[in-house]
Amino acid sequence: MPLELSNTVKFGVQGMCKAKRSPTSNWEPDLEDCSLLIEILEKYRFDSFWSGDHVAFVSPILDPLTLLAWAAAKAPNLEFGTAIYLLPLRQPVPAAKQIACLDQICRGKFTLGVGVGGEYEKEFEACGIKVSERGARLTDSLKVLKKIWEGGKCSHEGISANFSDLSIEPVPFDGSPPPIWAGGRSDAALKRAAELCDGYISYVVTPEMYLSFLKKIESFCSSKEDSHRPFDTAHHIFVRSDTTHEKSYELASEQLSKRYGMDFRNATKKYVALGSPDNIAEFFIRFIDSGVRNFVIDFAGPENERNEQAEIFGEQVLPALRKAPINGLI
Repeated sequence: MPLELSNTVKFGVQGMCKAKRSPTSNWEPDLEDCSLLIEILEKYRFDSFWSGDHVAFVSPILDPLTLLAWAAAKAPNLEFGTAIYLLPLRQPVPAAKQIACLDQICRGKFTLGVGVGGEYEKEFEACGIKVSERGARLTDSLKVLKKIWEGGKCSHEGISANFSDLSIEPVPFDGSPPPIWAGGRSDAALKRAAELCDGYISYVVTPEMYLSFLKKIESFCSSKEDSHRPFDTAHHIFVRSDTTHEKSYELASEQLSKRYGMDFRNATKKYVALGSPDNIAEFFIRFIDSGVRNFVIDFAGPENERNEQAEIFGEQVLPALRKAPINGLI
């Protein structure tokens, strides 16, 4: 069954909070700085604000549902989402409650991006979850969320939860569950996106890889004669604008290597939009041509320059991308 893609492209920003004080102090988020970022998003008419997720990681990170609830109160006109939420780390029943409440706060303008994680095994150990079971737990947890969000009493038996005749309120805003986008590269992940989710969100891939993944998702969709399936497509993309390609590469690779606790230099060359605004726009257009209709932009480089990067993108890149032609179907 062909995937019917949107005829518009949306642009959001990953809302990473920098430290309020020096690294020698207890880590505390600089919410004033994050508020300025939200003002920039509204000024340049970005579409959305996003948050990543880890329970424990090599660098501090706020709980995404908490951060997004705070952001939704400050900018009710934006859309919000997780990119991505590590649902296998959570018991899905309280997670369903929290997500439904957040969707109410966002007035239905929330998208749940989910994935299996696994790159930091310590957080799985701490949460009592086997890394080897993360895929099965995500699939099962998605079924739990869907049952609970339908409203009324429901029951479930699975690897992630077991309960009977359970009813939880509130359900999501206006009785409609938030769209769920799944990430991942494996066939199992792509099949999960096709069968259980409303969209696909990628991370550290090339445009060519992205298109091949969409083709696989299309092949996994249940066939229906003479029908198309609306499907959201998204990409989490790192961006660094600077006077030269070399300078943007050095600043991005240094910060991303520190952030992820690994050598990110080769990945920066392949997966990060670098250099001048024109070069960055061309990088984005390649993804649009491959089927991406939603971008979650993650500004790389020194943390204290992220807001400046957002302004550069909003002023010098976004207008060109708004005019970029797009195709309707993959």
